[in-house]
Amino acid sequence: MGGKDERGREHVRVAVIGSGFGGLGAAVRLRREGITDFVVLERADSVGGTWRDNSYPGCACDVPSHLYSFSFAPNPDWPRTFSGQPAIRSYLEHVADTFGLRRHIRLDSEVRLMRWDADELHWEIETASGHLTADVVVSATGPLSDPKMPEVPGLAEFPGKVFHSARWDHDYDLRGKRVAMIGTGASAIQIVPAIAPEVERLTLFQRTPPWVMPRTDRAITAVERWLHRQLPFTRAARRGLLWGLRELQVSAFTKRPNQLGLIESLAKANMARSIKDPALRAKLTPSYRIGCKRILLSSEYYPALARPDVDLVASGLKEIRGSVLVAADGTETEVDAIIFGTGFHVTDMPIADRVVGADGQTLADAWKDGMQSLRGATAAGFPNWMTIIGPNTGLGNSSMILMIESQLNYMADYLRQLGVLGGKVALAARPSAVNQWNRQVQARMERTVWNTGGCTSWYLDAQGRNTTVWPGTTGEFRRETRSVDLAEYEVVRVRDRELLPAGAAPLPGALPPDPRASNAGGAEFAGEAGSVAEEVA
Repeated sequence: MGGKDERGREHVRVAVIGSGFGGLGAAVRLRREGITDFVVLERADSVGGTWRDNSYPGCACDVPSHLYSFSFAPNPDWPRTFSGQPAIRSYLEHVADTFGLRRHIRLDSEVRLMRWDADELHWEIETASGHLTADVVVSATGPLSDPKMPEVPGLAEFPGKVFHSARWDHDYDLRGKRVAMIGTGASAIQIVPAIAPEVERLTLFQRTPPWVMPRTDRAITAVERWLHRQLPFTRAARRGLLWGLRELQVSAFTKRPNQLGLIESLAKANMARSIKDPALRAKLTPSYRIGCKRILLSSEYYPALARPDVDLVASGLKEIRGSVLVAADGTETEVDAIIFGTGFHVTDMPIADRVVGADGQTLADAWKDGMQSLRGATAAGFPNWMTIIGPNTGLGNSSMILMIESQLNYMADYLRQLGVLGGKVALAARPSAVNQWNRQVQARMERTVWNTGGCTSWYLDAQGRNTTVWPGTTGEFRRETRSVDLAEYEVVRVRDRELLPAGAAPLPGALPPDPRASNAGGAEFAGEAGSVAEEVA
């Protein structure tokens, strides 16, 4: 695997950054395309991405298990309809083993810098474990990888324990402690009911209440699992049904937000079943349209808030004085530990500071006025670089694995096009194509609930633009990323450093590999690329 560049450094065809769903999915697809000259660079000591990092009590997925998995790696033995973090992390480890990815993965290899070499037409990559170069970089670091900690006056002097939900301190015993939970996002509503029975007192600081729907989780029976193993079409049908129902919901989010009123009524009924105190119910009722912020799923959150040893402070944390937390409304609470469930750097991903493009500009600088890319994958000024789960590829109601697989289709065709062009070559996204794509996306975004619902969410960047969510169905995104349109790119060759017109005839070179040449192993997982989720989309 790999070779040497002109200076004797290790060189690979493709460098994949990250080993979560996006990175492992990219690795599997590369092998299925017949490409084995690649590495997966992982900063931690194991694979799993966000499902490795988020190990807090109660951590689970809010997408059904049979939809939150690769179409080419079905798992008939999911234990629950909404699986917990341990099961999902185990699934990712299984994918790494089944598809023979371990030989490609380099752990403890955090990427410190990626710089495009315009003379050699490759990426120079500095990692914690050494240096290498790559023809193509696939960045799969994910938007939920770097925790965001608020700057709270007095936090540095707090005498107790402090940690973020994504960096849970399992050595710290919460039993008998007075604990403050900051935030009411997807992590917090799972943590609160999980720790409330253990702590002496739990205080939840809420800036904005979320809409919470019941989470109809249950154990998947042994009979169901047997059927899914013995009759794969039952597994495919289950996945297809889950996918189809969510596709039908999309228009309410993207075109007709007023249709979401019925869903609001269901969420209010969910609250009323557990919250009998009218004053508390008023504090927990959002003032914005459901769907504007991420809809959360829990059947335990409201019962936990109704406990006598759980308090709700309907105000954000303003400052800390010693061990006393002071809310914006003046409420004071003395605690022993603070848990921040304050989200991640989504629209300002730290990896962008480490990517230096063709003109010497970092990706962070290029995106200082807002992230934008071509089809959620490539950015102007950064040849042969693409991202998985890039700008405007997020979802509000379905499985991100569907979007990841669509981007893997695009990545595969991108590499095929480079193979057809032949020789030392790069593709550079045309600024005009990037701008046109993003104008279309933003125009469609104007009608969506995320822009019109009356809230401020992590979907929006500092300029108030929604650079996170895809304003359409997953099937539509699949069609938009099925293949690379060379008219949207400039072809760069090393021989003359000139940009060739996109319509130029391909020069002789190796034909692209047959995607059916290798499935890279996996008796159980092989042959599932044509699953319902892929076919119907």
